[in-house]
Amino acid sequence: DKLLKSYFYFNLITIFVLNLFDMRKKILALTLVTTLFFVACNNSEKPAPEAPAPEATTEEVTEDVAEYDPKRGEGEYDESNLQLAGLDAAMATKGKAISETKCMSCHKATDEKLVGPGWKGVTQRHTAHWIMNFITNPDAMLDKDPELQKQIEICLVRMPDQNLSGEEAREILEFMRQNDGVK
Repeated sequence: DKLLKSYFYFNLITIFVLNLFDMRKKILALTLVTTLFFVACNNSEKPAPEAPAPEATTEEVTEDVAEYDPKRGEGEYDESNLQLAGLDAAMATKGKAISETKCMSCHKATDEKLVGPGWKGVTQRHTAHWIMNFITNPDAMLDKDPELQKQIEICLVRMPDQNLSGEEAREILEFMRQNDGVK
């Protein structure tokens, strides 16, 4: 509110001053009024600096990485809640549409690297629950998975969290399976 009033008065004074002088004096007056405005609006009370967030100790990081299962990944999916049978063509179609919107700007369906690695063969290299966990929880896995950390060094970019639901991730997985020749 105070800043809005100050800005209003600044504009009012500027218009008044500009109407009084010729061009050179107007530029000088505008510079002076602008400087005065910023000096007047400068709050001399500086907020206290925020305390830095506590960093994880080496022991905590080592514990997290030691508990990490590179075949399962980090997340809610494992063998008990993800059972695959034959290919679900309807899910694969939906997964293809989602991946064209969310994934294919960085990945190709071939083995060719774009920004991220190509998808060809991904379902043979990783378990289905690892893929599901990575799609739905990329940040935690990028921090812990040694293979993914090597991939970051190659690609130079972290995969962003696309905020996909479990159902959307499952549909993308089904598209990946179809892409890898599952019938």
